[in-house]
Amino acid sequence: MTRPPRAIFFDVDFTLIHPGPTFRGEGYARFCERYGIAVDPSRFDAAVAAASAVLDSARDHIYDDALFHHYTAEIIRGMGGEGDAIDACAREMYREWGACHHFELYDDVPDVLRVLSAAGLRIGLISNSHRCLASFQSHFELHGLIAAALSSSEHGYLKPHPSIFEAALRLVGVPACDAVMVGDSLTHDILGARRIGMAGILVQRCRDSSAAEAGAHATHAAVTAEFPDVPVVHSLTEVPPLLGLSEIPLSPGATRARVLRERAGECGTPSDRPRGDS
Repeated sequence: MTRPPRAIFFDVDFTLIHPGPTFRGEGYARFCERYGIAVDPSRFDAAVAAASAVLDSARDHIYDDALFHHYTAEIIRGMGGEGDAIDACAREMYREWGACHHFELYDDVPDVLRVLSAAGLRIGLISNSHRCLASFQSHFELHGLIAAALSSSEHGYLKPHPSIFEAALRLVGVPACDAVMVGDSLTHDILGARRIGMAGILVQRCRDSSAAEAGAHATHAAVTAEFPDVPVVHSLTEVPPLLGLSEIPLSPGATRARVLRERAGECGTPSDRPRGDS
């Protein structure tokens, strides 16, 4: 980056937080069981990958709960679910996706946000979600660190629509050329931000498997084809040095926790994870 930014924006789901057991294979099975739907939890990852195209089908990037209901329903069908109750089950699951207690904060988030805030950067959140971002900040004890937060459900448009980035920039009073977007979705976070003149940093937390490694290389190639100056990081601790700030090492306990999550498949990538938010 040619000069330090004045503002930095973060995506929320799979950038700052990740789902707990409720929104993995066994959790889907428990939801479905209440509606009399039988699913196979072992088919969860494949079902998520197959349903991911639904999230890119939003007409003119307009926010609509029905898009996420459809996406969740397709995951249930991909796990073998059948019957008229699928839609009702999907709607309940999407409502629950907005509840913070189903999610966990990545270990690197608090220290990184504190360092960025102490350096004078205005920190914002831009989320393709219906989650209350005030509740998010309270639940994860981030008050005092976030200068502005905007969700697609309140704004009306999803990332990568330019208006949601422009509205977030107005909230912090910073032009696009002085801001950077950090997120795990190439299409929604990075390309959307870059196309209005913001810088971008792509987050890919998984790197322990050959499949994740191949995905990382493919994503990096796709990014650099259009915007060769977009860096790809595996931890938010790598972000401050890219902005000219000190590197933040993770504690041994936090590092071990991250490795265990990666091995358990909890970190997620843009193409292989359940998303109510990008």
